[in-house]
Amino acid sequence: MIPLLEHYKERWHVQSERVIKPGLAAIVQALERLNNPQNALSVVHLAGTNGKGSTLTFVEQIARQHGLKVGKFMSPCIVDMHDQLQINGLPIVSEQLDELFQQLAKAGLSGKLTDFELLTVIAFLYFQQQKVDVVLLEAGMGGREDSTNVVEPIVSIIPSIALEHTNFLGTTLTSIAHHKAGIIKKNKPVIIGFLPEEAEQVIEEEALKQQAPLLKLGRDFEVHQTERGEMYENVAKQIVIPALNRQLLGHHQAQNMALAITAFFEVAKVLNVTPVLSKIQAGVQTTTVPGRFEQVSPNLYFDGAHNPASIGMLVHTIKQHFPGKRIEFVLGILADKDVAAILRMLEEVGDAFYFMDIDNERAMKATQLLQISRAKEKEIIEDEQSFLKEKIPSQTVRIVTGSLYLLSDIRLKLNPNN
Repeated sequence: MIPLLEHYKERWHVQSERVIKPGLAAIVQALERLNNPQNALSVVHLAGTNGKGSTLTFVEQIARQHGLKVGKFMSPCIVDMHDQLQINGLPIVSEQLDELFQQLAKAGLSGKLTDFELLTVIAFLYFQQQKVDVVLLEAGMGGREDSTNVVEPIVSIIPSIALEHTNFLGTTLTSIAHHKAGIIKKNKPVIIGFLPEEAEQVIEEEALKQQAPLLKLGRDFEVHQTERGEMYENVAKQIVIPALNRQLLGHHQAQNMALAITAFFEVAKVLNVTPVLSKIQAGVQTTTVPGRFEQVSPNLYFDGAHNPASIGMLVHTIKQHFPGKRIEFVLGILADKDVAAILRMLEEVGDAFYFMDIDNERAMKATQLLQISRAKEKEIIEDEQSFLKEKIPSQTVRIVTGSLYLLSDIRLKLNPNN
């Protein structure tokens, strides 16, 4: 379910299915009716299990520091569908969506697409009409059969690969990597983070097949700590960028930053932009991402970790930054995730667990989470408003996690007028 999408569909009598249907045939036909707006775009395409949103936002901020007009398409939403489509950090507004839905209705696309395909078509149309310089495009699920995979990107990025969406992508890292590798295009560079060996082999084979230059973190470029902050080094291009000071916490964000800087050099080359050291440093320093260890009020953090790999990063960050603190988790998890594994990992560092229901048909009930949990201190939140707004003791850190949909629900409850 994409919040507010039904509102626009009903207003403009445009129908689409809420199911997930991997494959490109429907969206290819739809885009042809609209004269293929995606072909007019310069795109950075991202796929992977974790790190897409953070990497994308690092690229965005660096590009904006260089004066580029940046379109961004992310999923899922932070609050509703408006924030999934942004230009220079500003969400699309209702008047613009009204115009785009009218165009879809006029093109006869009602009933021909799924919800996510419909949103993808809107994104391409919007960015083309607004004449953005570069589009940062995040795959919704997988890559090869994802509706975003109809573009010819400047560069592709795969930050990480782990088990996810196994009912669609397969139950092995090899099969999941096969889907992610689908975003690699002929003669276009692909940048990858640290991947499991079997996944990396699939990516390497696809890159070879597509004659796509492969840039690997730890081989072609790297980042390491110095007294003046982190330093980025690109061995192949003899580039060194010192004094990088990021706000995003966690060692994994240093890796995402390195991927983003490497990608920006590819963007700059194609768009004839001269990379400036101080602007890259400023872009890194101004990068913040909602739901990535985001402090929303004193001692209250939001983190969108929702699978064992990202939960592992969250646990590492907690150990690194909050030793000796009481850790409380507010949790909601989708039923198709590895719920037991997620709970076991969080129970390593958590002192108390509070379970909430999520307004999503895929979500596991709070009562079920309570039963699966082995925590000594656990309960279901009944009065959500009071709980969320109560003052948190100074030695306590409360972290809302388990699902981006949960974060979206709680944002609306904390700020109902936003």
